[in-house]
Amino acid sequence: MQRTFKFRLYPNSIQTKQLHYTLGACRWVYNKMIEKIRSEGLHTRNDLNYFLTELKEQDRWLYSYHSKMLQMVSTQADGAQKSLAQLRKNGHKTGDLKFARFSEYNTFVYNQSGFEIKDSFLHLSKIGRIKIIQHRDIPENSEIKQITISKSKSGKWHACVIADIDAVLPKISLEKSVGIDVGIKNFAYDSDGYQTPNPLNLQKMLRPLARAHRKISRRQLGSQNRKKAVKWYQIVHERIKNKRRDFLHKLSTLYARKYDVVFLERLTKLNMVKNHRMARSILDSGWGIFGNMLDYKTLLIEVPSKNTTVNCSRCGNMVPKSLAVRTHQCDRCGLVLDRDHNASINILKKGLEIFGITHQIPQELREVTPVEITKWSMKQEALSFNEG
Repeated sequence: MQRTFKFRLYPNSIQTKQLHYTLGACRWVYNKMIEKIRSEGLHTRNDLNYFLTELKEQDRWLYSYHSKMLQMVSTQADGAQKSLAQLRKNGHKTGDLKFARFSEYNTFVYNQSGFEIKDSFLHLSKIGRIKIIQHRDIPENSEIKQITISKSKSGKWHACVIADIDAVLPKISLEKSVGIDVGIKNFAYDSDGYQTPNPLNLQKMLRPLARAHRKISRRQLGSQNRKKAVKWYQIVHERIKNKRRDFLHKLSTLYARKYDVVFLERLTKLNMVKNHRMARSILDSGWGIFGNMLDYKTLLIEVPSKNTTVNCSRCGNMVPKSLAVRTHQCDRCGLVLDRDHNASINILKKGLEIFGITHQIPQELREVTPVEITKWSMKQEALSFNEG
């Protein structure tokens, strides 16, 4: 399996200039390819590589950059045109491919060759040795396939190292499974009764953001002071993002270490953010990022979200309630508990029903492999599709 390691880079002033020159060269080649696609129509990746060879013959200065790295620009351009074609196929209205701006093109890729990590230094072909902080070790038997160099809005440089590592599929116990209901007041409420308050990092930093935005509006366009104010505004946003990802990483790691299988409801977040009163809090929570983290840290299975809040987790009776009602009270069986706790239990039950488990987990299903669980999940989805 492939695993990605993200490390911080500390280039000196000369290396920083060289990194910026490399970004500029990649952006120039990318825009040339986009211009060719817009004028002549779709091109394959091989066609774009032939076009890159023609560009090198016309502009000899491109030979001062690593050839394999420049070829990865054609992969980016090819992916952009394919994504646009897929959007059009799905019925979306789209325009032409856009050119990459100076502030938006912040990554370049070294694939298969032209790099080496040794003695706390990253050697990049045509750039040199850059100091790298490896806060975790890459397995000795692994093979590094690709390194992506990225620059953040605040000017920090990082290296994303993709390596092939040996992995053994573990045995998974369905007894160690949990259902999680995500929300705004409580970010996560699981079926075991553990609740995690939502930090709402963006909401706590609205005043510093407003202050930084006022500084930008009071500076003259094109001045150095305005550039400094914009950079400080980007730093505040980066701090908010780092706080959010730190919280999500810690919480997802907690669930991954405690449980083997995590059931999460499948939410239509694009429809939910149409509510202008809740959109900022929903986007600030980062439910999608949390699901992605759980997906690669443990076995995540998404279940339909229909009636998870309405149904009673004990008797199945439907108890409609508005968002203001935070307590579930069933008038049939008398169950009283938090509405998010009730929803998380229903999510767990829906997840276990995928494997035909309605009450107690049979002994023969207590230890399985992820491959077997995937097969059962696909069978269940196929059955429900055929019934519909």
